[in-house]
Amino acid sequence: MFRSVAIGAVAFALFGLAGCSSNTGNAVSEESWDVGNFLYQLQRANAVRIGETEFDLVVTTIDVAGSSPETVPALKTSPGGEKTVLAYMSIGQAEDYRFYWDAAWKQNPPSWLDEGDENWRGDYWVRYWEPGWQHIIFGTPESYLDKIIGLGFDGVYLDRVDTYQFYEERDGRTTAAQEMVEFILAFTDYARQMRPGFGVFPQNAEELGLIFPEYLEEMTGVGIEDLYYGGIRDHEPTPAAWTDEREAVLATWVEAGKLVLTIDYSSKPDQISDAYARSIGNGFVPYVTDRSLGRIRINPGFEPSRSLDEYVYTEGDSE
Repeated sequence: MFRSVAIGAVAFALFGLAGCSSNTGNAVSEESWDVGNFLYQLQRANAVRIGETEFDLVVTTIDVAGSSPETVPALKTSPGGEKTVLAYMSIGQAEDYRFYWDAAWKQNPPSWLDEGDENWRGDYWVRYWEPGWQHIIFGTPESYLDKIIGLGFDGVYLDRVDTYQFYEERDGRTTAAQEMVEFILAFTDYARQMRPGFGVFPQNAEELGLIFPEYLEEMTGVGIEDLYYGGIRDHEPTPAAWTDEREAVLATWVEAGKLVLTIDYSSKPDQISDAYARSIGNGFVPYVTDRSLGRIRINPGFEPSRSLDEYVYTEGDSE
């Protein structure tokens, strides 16, 4: 989805991390996350099939574990090689197909539940700064995060961090960015008290790392969609100016020793090759796949068994 980075508006509206304290002390160093490739599959994910691949890192959902506490640990030491496994979780929207959803909310919504997302059926905007929503996400044995940790995941991959932009634009909420960062830092602190070194990767909204230095410090890395392809439509280049702006922001993450994962959406071989070349050239770790995230996509020439310097680029690709 094509989104504005919106650095300027947030930077002038806020003034650092004055109200955004955290005492994690357990931020994961880059040496702990030696990743040369990754898989991003949310739909129809099967731990056995994933385990047969040679991907270093896997982003998938809590559903891959079923109800067994043995599934994720087995995936981490699977036949395809050792893997780091992250659990996808949306913290800026509620999803009516997740375990926490109460059908009664559609008729009698809690105060934190907002309107549905017109682009994604079953997803609802949430007032993420409200305690009611945050308690669903973390802090009790029944919460989303606690279940993820109990199943043995190495970290989390946080979606809809950019929800802060929705509340800035629709409601004029000038505290939206700071409240999102406070939420994530409290979440991270709690997670690392339970599991030192637990990985936390926000998806998109990378500009928050410039505005809030402590946020950048505490995050393990960041996931970025549509950097090169898919920003307006899949299989089409993202506007160059938008790519350049985001690359400049992401350079700060790389300089801070953070793992930057890029996800582009295309099935065209020349675009796939170009996205890999440009991402690797910037110090990022790339993956090009389908928007549905419903299958294990292994791109010819970019198999996970290859090291980065063995990847094959077609003639004419960007260097």
